Amino acid sequence: MPQAVVETLTRAAIFLVATVNPGGASREAVRSFCGDLPVLLRAVGFRDIEGDLSCVMGIGSDAWDRLFGQPRPAELHPFREFKAGSRYAVATSGDLLFHIRAQRMDLCFELATQIMARLGEAVSVADEVHGFRYFDDRDLIGFVDGTENPTAQTAIDAVYLVAEDAPFAGGSYVIVQKYLHDVASWNALSTEAQERIIGRTKLSDIELDDAVKPTSAHNALTTIIEDGKEIKIVRDNMPFGRVGDKEFGTYFIGYARSPRTIEQMLENMFVGRPPGNYDRLLDFSVAKTGNLFFVPSVTFLENVGDDAPPAGHMLSDTPAPAAPQPAPQRDGSLGIGSLKGDNGS
Repeated sequence: MPQAVVETLTRAAIFLVATVNPGGASREAVRSFCGDLPVLLRAVGFRDIEGDLSCVMGIGSDAWDRLFGQPRPAELHPFREFKAGSRYAVATSGDLLFHIRAQRMDLCFELATQIMARLGEAVSVADEVHGFRYFDDRDLIGFVDGTENPTAQTAIDAVYLVAEDAPFAGGSYVIVQKYLHDVASWNALSTEAQERIIGRTKLSDIELDDAVKPTSAHNALTTIIEDGKEIKIVRDNMPFGRVGDKEFGTYFIGYARSPRTIEQMLENMFVGRPPGNYDRLLDFSVAKTGNLFFVPSVTFLENVGDDAPPAGHMLSDTPAPAAPQPAPQRDGSLGIGSLKGDNGS
């Protein structure tokens, strides 16, 4: 059973990135927590069953080696940085991701509180962002975000592994980045100039015709075509900010069956397609964080506590070799379930 990657949009979210502290006690505490997360989720979610509370837990590359050893997801690796000129997709620290969503921020906040209380001294928070829906699903630069998200079976096919990495079927990859916007400079542009940068009309959210849309438009560079077919990802970006600090941001979160799809998008944006033909939105937006995580299935998380620690991989804080080794399948269900608060349904 997969985690709740494919979900309807919610009004609130908390993005919590943490690092696992050194030592065997911290590793064991995190491993023990994996099976407890569904219990915490059900307990908090039951307080408002119409609140659509859900949580996705992801694990970074180095943390995977420390926590689980072999086997490991075939395409899990540290976040790939991209840099060209002043544009920099930076990699930052992060071993665990908790993507908490609900229709109410208090549900998100309560679950985040319970997660951190349960993990205690085993982890340290690297980044915490509280996101909100902004009017009709717009970001803080005024454009609708996520219009081209796939739905239904198309979304399921876009994010969940099946036979390509059988020991981790039902899993997914997720990349997160926190962007801050120079809203004052952006708002100084004409609406027409903004639309050419984004590739859509601002008010009606209609994609610009290819005859007038620049090849550097954001939606042109983030469209990935392989063998004549567009490769989709699932986004659940959220605005965030603090008015008093003049902080206006977008938290990017993209789920995919392979991280290569999002990495190609980032390369097109930051380096350019071809090089130099970069995303002009980056003249106004700066990436402050960057992480790649693997999202294992619920089955995997619930079975972690039942597994004996892999020999040679649980006794040191040194990351284990990344080469995959033959091992029995630890999960493999692709039944459409989700790690949600409504009694696990």
